[in-house]
Amino acid sequence: MATLARGAGERVQREEGAGGGRRLVRGVCPHDCWDTCSLVTTVEERAGGIRAVRIEGDAGMPVTRGFLCVKVNHYLERVYHRERVLYPLRRAGRKGEGRFERISWEEALETVVTRFRQIIAESGPEAILPYSYAGVMGLLQEASMDRRFFHRLGASQLDRTICSSAAEAALRLTYGGRLGPDPEEIPEARLILLWGVDPAATNVHMLPLIDEARRRGATVVGIDPYRHDTARRADLWLQPRPGSDGALALALMHILVRDGRLDRAYLERNTVGWEELEPRLQRTTPAWAAPITGLEVAEIEELGRLYGREPRSLLRAGYGLQRHGNGGQTVRNLSLLPALTGAWRYPGCGFLLSNSSAFPVDTRALRRPDLLGDRRPRRINMVRLGDALLGDPEALGAPPGTPREEVTPLRALFVYNSNPAAVAPDQEKVLRGLAREDLFLVVSELMMTETARYADILLPATSQLEQLDVHTSYWHLYVQLNEPAIPPLGEAVPNTELFRRLAARMGFDEDCFRESDEELIRQALAPTGITLERLRAEHSVRLDLPRPWLPYADCRGPDGRGRLPTPSGLIEIASEEAARAGIGRLPDYTPEAESPDGDPALARRYPLQLVSPAAKHFLNSSFANVEVLRRNEVRPTVYIHPVDAEARGIADGDLVALWNDRGRVQLWARVDGRVTRPGVLVSPSLWWHRDSPGGRNVNALTSQRVADLGGGATFHGTMVEAAPAEVAVTAARHELLGARRG
Repeated sequence: MATLARGAGERVQREEGAGGGRRLVRGVCPHDCWDTCSLVTTVEERAGGIRAVRIEGDAGMPVTRGFLCVKVNHYLERVYHRERVLYPLRRAGRKGEGRFERISWEEALETVVTRFRQIIAESGPEAILPYSYAGVMGLLQEASMDRRFFHRLGASQLDRTICSSAAEAALRLTYGGRLGPDPEEIPEARLILLWGVDPAATNVHMLPLIDEARRRGATVVGIDPYRHDTARRADLWLQPRPGSDGALALALMHILVRDGRLDRAYLERNTVGWEELEPRLQRTTPAWAAPITGLEVAEIEELGRLYGREPRSLLRAGYGLQRHGNGGQTVRNLSLLPALTGAWRYPGCGFLLSNSSAFPVDTRALRRPDLLGDRRPRRINMVRLGDALLGDPEALGAPPGTPREEVTPLRALFVYNSNPAAVAPDQEKVLRGLAREDLFLVVSELMMTETARYADILLPATSQLEQLDVHTSYWHLYVQLNEPAIPPLGEAVPNTELFRRLAARMGFDEDCFRESDEELIRQALAPTGITLERLRAEHSVRLDLPRPWLPYADCRGPDGRGRLPTPSGLIEIASEEAARAGIGRLPDYTPEAESPDGDPALARRYPLQLVSPAAKHFLNSSFANVEVLRRNEVRPTVYIHPVDAEARGIADGDLVALWNDRGRVQLWARVDGRVTRPGVLVSPSLWWHRDSPGGRNVNALTSQRVADLGGGATFHGTMVEAAPAEVAVTAARHELLGARRG
């Protein structure tokens, strides 16, 4: 057995030496999280077979450091949960009722293939849509054999935009990709701005790095509408209005210019367009930004002075701030701040949202888009799933004005690695679409989720402990191997095997559908120079990158030409691509469309801005059915400012209703200082419908509008009204009676 550095490995080796009959398996957390933790699973032989009995963080992995987040500490409760889907099932009741009967894999596959062939014959393959996201983040189980299958089928293509696409598009336009400093070097920073991110809930392995930076003298500033648990580590905490972050960034740029805090040598060598932007910053004063952000001029000035005085700064951004209508431009503005100060010159400094572009993985080899041949299926934005299921022509990829009868409707939906009934916006439309009796819905799932309850055919998926996979990270710089620790429970199969079986049943005879998971790993990793054999020996392997890792310290090559994958080869402050994308050649600020500034008329009806950040004990809807984590999260909650609560007769602990034109939810009110800006509500998410008092979670209120770049989601651009639940019910009845009388 490979020896671990310390901790869990030593403990298990001692148990084995004492005849404990246990062994150790190395793995990787599969969930959508920056940390991409290295796992140590202890399994033991029992009379009934092999069982996992303990899961811990790998103490020998430099980022994981031997501990896990509160969610994955309870991963075994998820693996062995009573709601695991263990066998193929066929619907036996109404859609959404959740009544099923067990069938064989043979019958399940034959049913799917027969229906697919019928739909293709009658409506074409574009009538079928795969729907998946990052329920599993491994290269194989997230996106490999499944993409091959749907490419070969010719199904409609899914634009997977629900999480980060606005930010990704902004960074591509500005820097050519998604790179930042090495997280292991964060303690070198002397100023850390935690902007729209809560590491205590979503990036727990950053906390020791922040603590070490503070011990070395760093100042920590938090910028977030929500005073979350990470605030305890901050020396200064600012709470701007949701969606106003881009204006705050422009005000900081103004201060840097005004106070002579620019690194002009860095700007001249590494950027294009600064000479165009600088004069425009004269107007973006703290006095201009204050009414937009809701901050005091003095607060903005203090932040500007801190950032200008310390070039060894890290701006650590979260994804929530780009889930607005202006989200792409916001990330563009924030990401340019370290270019003005030259922070990119220093280890652990600059701008860090994602390091995804550091990994030269061969995704084309995994996904095989060439299997499409000459076909160019329509593309459907997953953010608009509700409209697409209900036949909206534009949501189905048709040009504006196309008559509904001229558009091929969606007749089949295949859901895996996702739970759209809970996580997709405009929930009422999504549920109406899933409830269509003429929609053939196939779901591959671990649990009996809200989406699974609507399935016509429900297939059992494996957990991470039951499948082979290889993982990159969008935060740290390590490639890691996940070895299966236990045999699949019941008749569950990994995604790769599921789509191999479907391809064989469909008669797809290309060799690529017979490739093993090991072969897929070798194809994916070929450009990295990291072999499967090395991963099996070492488990975690850092990319062959220099230390310190300074991706934008010098953007020119030895020949003096720019070397970034942008049109100029340099950091593009001015961007023709951005102009063509519709956000302007230069950084700017436009109000969030659904906000008091963006739509005053709407704000008079729905005056409260609702944001729904990650709950500490859930990851989207994952883990929300694990009993101990649900108890720790207590209950579906909305934080409300005392001024807003008093105006509506809401007391701490009351059951309240939130509503807008899209839907209505019920939550318990907390009036405890987490929200210090009137007009803002915060509801940590996401709860399952059955555990929500109104039978819906906050996505009953969120919109299918897309962001300014990348077709991204706008979850945090949501306006609502609130009242005590019994008052809201009475008001709704009066409104309904009035409408009937009218």
